[in-house]
Amino acid sequence: MNQYQLQIAAKFRPEVLERVLRLTRHRGFRVDEMDMSTQDNGQGLVINIRVFSDRPISQLSLQLEKLLDVTLVQVLDQEQALKKTA
Repeated sequence: MNQYQLQIAAKFRPEVLERVLRLTRHRGFRVDEMDMSTQDNGQGLVINIRVFSDRPISQLSLQLEKLLDVTLVQVLDQEQALKKTA
């Protein structure tokens, strides 16, 4: 099973986190770790999520980019992921 780290930027809406998690599950990825914080005076969200799957991460990241209120999806490499957790 492969491990991936994603950083998702979105507008602050109560339903955004639910959409992200539902899509992640439906695409066959297991969430192992997640962190969410607000930015831009509460107008935006940053969601850092670590997922596991045998499926390619592009299958998930391209679908997440299409979600309403999601503005950016980045797949972090291992070095970037370590900096985010430090």
